[in-house]
Amino acid sequence: MKLPFLIGLLMLTVLTLTASYAQKAPATFTNPLHQSDKMQINRLSERVYQHISYLSTNDYGKVACNGMVVVDDGEAIVLNAPTDDAGSAELIEWIRQDLKCTIMAVLPGHFHADGLGGLAEFHRQNIPSYANQRTIELANAQNLPLPQNGFTESLRLKVGRKTIQAAFVGEGHTRDNIVVYFPAEKAMFGGCMIKEVNATKGFLGDANLQEWSATVAKVKAKYPRVQIVVPGHGKVGGQELLDYTIGLFKPE
Repeated sequence: MKLPFLIGLLMLTVLTLTASYAQKAPATFTNPLHQSDKMQINRLSERVYQHISYLSTNDYGKVACNGMVVVDDGEAIVLNAPTDDAGSAELIEWIRQDLKCTIMAVLPGHFHADGLGGLAEFHRQNIPSYANQRTIELANAQNLPLPQNGFTESLRLKVGRKTIQAAFVGEGHTRDNIVVYFPAEKAMFGGCMIKEVNATKGFLGDANLQEWSATVAKVKAKYPRVQIVVPGHGKVGGQELLDYTIGLFKPE
């Protein structure tokens, strides 16, 4: 076999492997994309962003609270409103100005302030809201901002040419907590039902401790392909966050 042929074959092999790796290698992003005293925004994947706002509490001090934004084809959906109206206004402006996206909907993950605290600003800007019917009932009982559209078990919404899947799988952190899955990026917003690795149990005033672990086990079974998991607080991860939460709340 002639040497030039061998060299050509070797170069073709290297190029093929390089192209294959480029297709499979995860994207890397410079974070944060936006930062102020009220808001931080990080990019997690091609169509998924994390927003972080802050809540002042008596027991835990200033708490960083996560939300998620999914985008496609000039449209966006926000998962969890920021903790207050000023934070929501900042997030809305950033999505419109920086991402050039129309916001189609906002979905609070549960009825606490770190789920719907800044919901009224979305309504003022004519952005529709959707939530578990239980969230609407609990918010109404406490005179909190009310999501406009309710669902019971599951909800699908279009964002561009893609779809998000919201579901109430069971009780855990609260009686109304939902998860939202974005199949196009294998990304999930788990909200406060999902804990970052090594987190403590946190606030349990509205929790169902007997069901929490089993509910998260159902979430894991329902979405076996999930790769990006955004918890209500703390670091984003993968399925290890589901496993950690299952273990943390397993009844003794």
